[in-house]
Amino acid sequence: MEISSDSAFGVVTGAGLSSLGDPAAVRQQPHEAHEISLLLKLTNLVAVVVPFAGLILGIVMLWGWGFSWIHLGILVGMYFATGFGITVGYHRLFTHKSFETSKFMKATLAVLGSMAVEGPVFKWAAQHRRHHQHSDDHDDPHSPHLHGKGFKGMLQGLWYSHVGWLFDKDQPKVYSYIPDLMKCRVLQWVSNTFTLWVFVGLLIPTVLGGLLTMSWTGALFGFVWGGLARIFLVHHITWSINSVCHLWGSQPFRSHDESRNNVVFGVLGMGEGWHNNHHAFPTSARHGLRWWQIDTSYYVIRLMELVGLAWQVRIPAPATMEAKRNR
Repeated sequence: MEISSDSAFGVVTGAGLSSLGDPAAVRQQPHEAHEISLLLKLTNLVAVVVPFAGLILGIVMLWGWGFSWIHLGILVGMYFATGFGITVGYHRLFTHKSFETSKFMKATLAVLGSMAVEGPVFKWAAQHRRHHQHSDDHDDPHSPHLHGKGFKGMLQGLWYSHVGWLFDKDQPKVYSYIPDLMKCRVLQWVSNTFTLWVFVGLLIPTVLGGLLTMSWTGALFGFVWGGLARIFLVHHITWSINSVCHLWGSQPFRSHDESRNNVVFGVLGMGEGWHNNHHAFPTSARHGLRWWQIDTSYYVIRLMELVGLAWQVRIPAPATMEAKRNR
């Protein structure tokens, strides 16, 4: 395993490409402290919890008729498969270069990430690199802190950071953040065929539901739970990293923004909820930096490394982490 002290990744601006992994390459805007009110936190909590509660209530009410152990297995299996496509593939591999792997594994992870229906890999990675360069400042694509004061500004910030930003037009030259990725023919192909993989991601649970129950009704419910409900769940948890993890949680490291570690989304988000850790050390393949911080995405990367499918796995050295710790 490669131990790395790098804490940033290079991006492209009008001046050209900075080298990946060079801490001096990222020029972050000066961060202004944001006072996070209790009302803002409580409103965000309600907005996040209610949809989860609705999904669980629907499962309970439909158990034995529209939902069963088969549908639960399809839902969970598709959730982890497409979720790891985002966390391991889109995020840690393609956006942050936190490890290296073969072309076949790159294609596999890019396809699984596409099935999560969060956008083509090129657009996702470009927006996320932009987020890191301008986190919680004016050019951040989804900060909850930049929408004015008062109750109205608070609600606008929560809506915008959670889902509203998805409806914005692409920023000019947003793809200038990913020239390294755009040179990869495998990723070009997967990104250009995004719609195909969305369809495949809906077809798989439909076919599984039909075959496992030997019925058209089973196929329909496979589509509903392993397709539509799974997409909702993956999206809602991903969006919660953008909103919840910039409002709720701890900040053990200096990160020049409001990123926070949140234990709930550390678990539900497959390790992505250790968000302050991640913003302090963006190129780290491991986000759960303490032994008790569950990070299933890193466990996948570590397993890949053990069987020879991943190499150059980057983790910050203990001295680097200690130097950046908040006192």
